This record gives sequence, structure tokens and C-alpha cells, in this order.
Amino acid sequence: MNSKTAIAIIPARFGSTRLPGKPILEIDGKPLIELVYRRVEQARTVDRIIVATDDVRIQRAVEGFGGQVKMTRSDHQSGTDRLAEVVESLDDPSVLVVNVQGDEPLIEPDVIDQAVTVCRRDDADIVTLMTRMSDPAEFENPNRVKVVCDRRGFALYFSRSPIPSGGTCFLHLGLYVYSAGFLKTFSKLDRTPLETAERLEQLRALEHGYRIRVVEVKSESWGIDTPADLEKFAKQMARN
Repeated sequence: MNSKTAIAIIPARFGSTRLPGKPILEIDGKPLIELVYRRVEQARTVDRIIVATDDVRIQRAVEGFGGQVKMTRSDHQSGTDRLAEVVESLDDPSVLVVNVQGDEPLIEPDVIDQAVTVCRRDDADIVTLMTRMSDPAEFENPNRVKVVCDRRGFALYFSRSPIPSGGTCFLHLGLYVYSAGFLKTFSKLDRTPLETAERLEQLRALEHGYRIRVVEVKSESWGIDTPADLEKFAKQMARN
């Protein structure tokens, strides 16, 4: 079995337009970024975790719970660009980078392990995840990204709109695994029309001809994008 080192990097920015200060908003006395960090800690395939941010308030929060943080430039246009700055210091281009969204505190450690395991044995440029959507109300939600794949499990398209128009709809889980070498290449690619139209940077990879392997998993994870999402998550935490 390939034992490539896997480093999980969690990009975190303070200036979310829909939920300012999101990474350090507290749920049950803990900042959101810590809840994500603790979930990633439980993944067996991850050797190291780093939070990448340009904000000292997030830095203090991460250091406050004993996490590792890397300060980055403030002019990055996306979380992936922020990750690319962190991996510039890595000499080994084969190191696997696990891009974990900083607003998914429900991400299951075992689905992280599934993605890393597939990336270690697959020849795809990127590995990501999807899960069947069961709530019809979420199909139309533009904050829930959908994905369609070919018969071999490679992504055909990602959209904020319901795709396909009929049949089973799959939710894209915003976790990616790729080599440090590919990440450096990806960050230098020109932005593309579909990426801009959908506001989804994974479409940049597809438009430039790279392959994205999508692994179907069973997951209850979803991102916190709005105040309503935060309230829903806080209620779920209280029930648990």
C-alpha cells in the first residue's frame, strides 16, 4: 500500500460575506474552526493538520485550542490559493494535501480516510466526495453544490443548480485530495468561464482537462454558509 504522507490543510478566512467571522463563531463554547479541526484529527490517514489563514483573530483561536496554524497572504481569491502558498515550502511534490473546508464541522473522519485511500491508489488528478441527497428542499438550494459523474466515477460537471433535472441528485462534499505538485500547478491555471459563472473553482480543473475522481460515501455532513445554517447546526449540537 502506498504510504504517501497526507497533510490536511483547512483554509479559514474572517471576511465571509454571508456569515462574517464564521471560523471563530462559537457553538457550545467552541469556535467553529476547532470543531472542524477535531473531526479531522480523528481521521487515521491524516499525518498532520494545518489551519491556513490571514487573520490574527483566527490564528489566536487556533493556537488557543492547541492547533497548528500557518499565516498566509491576504490577497488570495480562494481557499485553494491559500493552500498553494502553504505547500510552496514542501519539497516533496508527492505529498498528499487534503483540502478540508473550514465550515463543515460534521465531516466524518471515515469519509476523509476513504478519499485519501482512493487518492493513494488512483491516477486521478483530484479525488473528492459525493453523497445522495434525500431532502427535496435542498435540491434548489444554491449553497448545496451538486455533481454528476460518468460511468467510471469521474466528474462531468458541478453546479449550484439541480443536476440532473430528474433522477437521483448527488450532493458534492467540499473535500479534495491531491498531490502537492498538482496543487502548485492548479493554482497557476487561468480562471475559466464556467468557474466564474458557477463560483466553483473545481470547474477550473475540468475546463483545463484534468480529471476529478468522485467517491460516493454515506455522509450527513453539510456546510455552514448562512445564519440559518448556523442555527440549525447549534440545535443539532444541543440535541446530541
